[in-house]
Amino acid sequence: MTDSPDPLRKITTHTFRLKKQRGEALTMLTAYDYPTARAVDLAGIDSILVGDSLGMVVLGYENTLPVTMEDMLHHCRAVSRGASRALLIGDMPFMSYQVDTKEAVRNAGRFLQEAGMDAVKLEGGRERLDAVRAILNAGIPVLGHLGLTPQSIHQLGGFRAQGKSADAAEILLEDALMLDEAGCFGLVLESVPDRVATYITQRLQIPTIGIGAGSGCDGQVLVTHDLLGFFDRFTPKFVKQYAVFHEEIQKALLEFQKDVMERKFPGEEHTFSISDEEWELFINRAGEA
Repeated sequence: MTDSPDPLRKITTHTFRLKKQRGEALTMLTAYDYPTARAVDLAGIDSILVGDSLGMVVLGYENTLPVTMEDMLHHCRAVSRGASRALLIGDMPFMSYQVDTKEAVRNAGRFLQEAGMDAVKLEGGRERLDAVRAILNAGIPVLGHLGLTPQSIHQLGGFRAQGKSADAAEILLEDALMLDEAGCFGLVLESVPDRVATYITQRLQIPTIGIGAGSGCDGQVLVTHDLLGFFDRFTPKFVKQYAVFHEEIQKALLEFQKDVMERKFPGEEHTFSISDEEWELFINRAGEA
């Protein structure tokens, strides 16, 4: 009996490998709350990443570094209540896995045990192999992340593309092969030249998920807030906006304000009524008080 695509079947890490083998593209989007998770799930997206990008797009930080484990678990719980089909991946925040291997395993376990995630994602290559292996040995699936790793922006000198020199590309390839051999079920490649990302993808047994890494990856991921145009601020080069919700939201808010100021809202259709008999009884009683 062969595995056949089923729109209702729960997506697993095994599904990721099967799709790579079949040459089928993988889709991944971020979500940080119940309604977004439900919308993404209903759209049939393969995987939902509860990214630490929530620090920037939801909590208003300048970068992802201030995000805590409690922040991540809070939002992961909301997402897990909204999605039932997509593979759910919790992003391990800064300093939740870098200091101590045992702490890394413990924190990774909390994503599954307390927040309903199916897997975790963490950044880094050879310098994180001990943590990756320990988490995998605990039975927790791991999605790797190489290239532009936002938790290392100070070390990288800002949000800059990676792997643009032959030496840097070679290090990326080596790290990707190490993560593949360690047992990661997939690998995010962020802000990597397209030819480099395509070559790495062809060398790996596991699927790659690109974000600013060209079309040669096995799948693509975007921050949903960027895709939907929730903000009027800078949009990364690699983002295609499929809607501009910021403009629509501003338009709706201005119309609401105008209707209230002009006493057009609420209208009769938005209000509740009381019968004439009950109203008269109320007035009589109020007058006696």
